[in-house]
Amino acid sequence: MYIIKNALRCISRSKGRNILIGIIVLVIAVSACIGLSIRQAAESAREDTLSTLSVTGTISFDRQSMMSQMVKPEEGKEPGSFDREQFSKLMGSTSSLTLEEYQKYAEAESVQDFYYTASLSLNGTENFAAVTSDTEEEAQSFSNMFGGKGGMADRFNMASADFSIVGYSSETAMTEFQEGNASITDGAVFEEGTAEAQCIITEELATFNNLSVGDTVQVANPADETEVYTLTVVGLYTDSSDESGFSGMGMNREDPANKIYMSYNALKAITDTSAAIEDNENVLSASLSSTYVFATAEDFEAFEAEARALGLSDSYTVSSADLTAYENSLTPLNTLSTMAGWFLLVILLIGAVILIVLNIFSVRERKYEIGVLTAMGMKKGKVALQFLTEIFAVTIVAVMLGAVIGGVTSVPVTNALLENQITSSQSRSDRVEQSFGRGGGGGMGQNMPAELPTGNSNSFKNMMGQANNYITEVNAAMNLTVVLQLLGIAVLLTLVAGMFSMLFVMRYEPLKILANRD
Repeated sequence: MYIIKNALRCISRSKGRNILIGIIVLVIAVSACIGLSIRQAAESAREDTLSTLSVTGTISFDRQSMMSQMVKPEEGKEPGSFDREQFSKLMGSTSSLTLEEYQKYAEAESVQDFYYTASLSLNGTENFAAVTSDTEEEAQSFSNMFGGKGGMADRFNMASADFSIVGYSSETAMTEFQEGNASITDGAVFEEGTAEAQCIITEELATFNNLSVGDTVQVANPADETEVYTLTVVGLYTDSSDESGFSGMGMNREDPANKIYMSYNALKAITDTSAAIEDNENVLSASLSSTYVFATAEDFEAFEAEARALGLSDSYTVSSADLTAYENSLTPLNTLSTMAGWFLLVILLIGAVILIVLNIFSVRERKYEIGVLTAMGMKKGKVALQFLTEIFAVTIVAVMLGAVIGGVTSVPVTNALLENQITSSQSRSDRVEQSFGRGGGGGMGQNMPAELPTGNSNSFKNMMGQANNYITEVNAAMNLTVVLQLLGIAVLLTLVAGMFSMLFVMRYEPLKILANRD
């Protein structure tokens, strides 16, 4: 108790020196509080986002693996020559897995749910046309942009169909409706799993063709207009999601207004009918995709090994757009957290050095006091403990005050720094895009026709993968963890600075100090 009382009296006697030490510790505490708060905010955002994230995964073909499996050139060809025939064969021979294979991998223990969709492109008929605002000139501009006749648009059949027909395995697969981006406005959705030719169309498409619930429409094979299928409209829907893609640029099927939804079994009945037509050289083929739902990110990580055990070839990869988007959203915050960690380390090192120097000078100034106390019989250990108590008392008060100031300022400072980091990331991304000739127009480079509607720039930006949904702000940065970490810093600074003080105290001899005093 005497040591504590004497330490407090010494603090009050040397106000100037202790105020200086307190200010230094206060600056260190505020800086440390902000740095720790930024790191804690990043960790909390990561955990909170991941805990509410609906993790889905897909299986897709690994084209890089396909390239590595290309056979060596045939005999007679020069070593190292590129086998174009083999390359073309491999490019065209692989695609999605069969439904049976997808369902087999869905039996993995990590999979919580599984659904699938199939998509098919069909043309309209004389009495059923696609919604379009294209003029002949705009369609020609689109064709010219992709190389004109014989160019990329022709090679990939990019503008060959009017409608995109999507078949869903279940209502769970209808993510647009599950997420609230789409909703039925008239009639009802088709019966789940039905094989009847029932469909729902957009209000725009219904208005454009003067259709209502209960009417029938006819769609045709794009490669054979005589192959016609009749669908019954059982519902109308609206879709607010931004999926404009190439809509308004000669690709009617990419316009959300021209999407027709039906049951997977009903769509399969169409492809089966097409395949059953005798001598049909233009059989309709649907593109199948599956989605696996996982309860946690850990389950997704475990899924690939389980799928491999069930027979999934190394030619296929398992990926999750949700986790990729999640990681991308945290990029600026993670970068800021890393910078805050280095800043915190530098502040602590500089602060510790300053406190050590101040305490060394303080001990040297109080040599006579040390000599008197030890001459009176106080052990050197207790004298050193008194000095340590003084440092700790000043430090703990400054740290508590710093915690209050840091707690008040941590959120606005973190958000301001995060905004700057996001701006920097976007600027860097824009510079890269400009370097590749894609900047400014949000599109396909300098060869884009001037008459192309500017409203499509955002669509191009999304298609080129430049739209990033970053976490832009944090609501809380300071918590009990940060407070405990600050207290740990206070103890650390006290021990580091006090350790040198104790070394000096232990080195002094009381009689020599008193004898040499001027």
